[in-house]
Amino acid sequence: MNNSVGNTARLLGAGLRALLVLTVVCGVLYPLAVTGAAQALFHDKANGSEVSADGEVVGSELIGQRYDLPLKKGQETAEPDLKWFQPRPSNGLGENTVNTQYKLLLSGATNLSGDNKDLIRQVKDAKAAVVKDNSTADHRVKPSDVPADAVTSSGSGLDPHISPAYADLQVHRVAARNHLDVRQVQKLVDAHTDGRTLGFIGEPRVNVLRLNIALKELAGAGGS
Repeated sequence: MNNSVGNTARLLGAGLRALLVLTVVCGVLYPLAVTGAAQALFHDKANGSEVSADGEVVGSELIGQRYDLPLKKGQETAEPDLKWFQPRPSNGLGENTVNTQYKLLLSGATNLSGDNKDLIRQVKDAKAAVVKDNSTADHRVKPSDVPADAVTSSGSGLDPHISPAYADLQVHRVAARNHLDVRQVQKLVDAHTDGRTLGFIGEPRVNVLRLNIALKELAGAGGS
């Protein structure tokens, strides 16, 4: 009887010591080591790839955002501020009181099939809006000019990039709205177009946030 109690006590003691050691190693030392290494070697990425402008954080390089006008009285959906380059749609998980476009707690695709009536309507409405918004007095956008990413959301619904084709399509409108020369704005787009990763992974892309920060600087300098 005494041996049984003693053995049980020793097993409990060994288990508690193992629990304490593993808690300290796995729950304290390891996280601190990983966090320290990340901060030392990948400080920017470890802190969310934040992008700053004019001394304040304006977003993340990894998450898209909207560029809209303030809501007017009675409006439920804000209108895009057309002086800025616009991102691709963000229809991933839809909208509700928690998840609004580009302010999603979770990311995800629409999971709608290609022949889904809602998806077809969304794409047609988006294409019509892109043609209307980006046509200017001296430049008419044709429906055939509209690239796929201008009317569809990404798989995550949070893509911070657009294709060079969609950026190019917006150049005339952005130039007109900011009273800039079209060639200046096109040059800005070209300078902010990233090629394929390692030369063969993915597609060329333009980070909308980075582009709009550069646009603000150009417009503030009077287009010089």
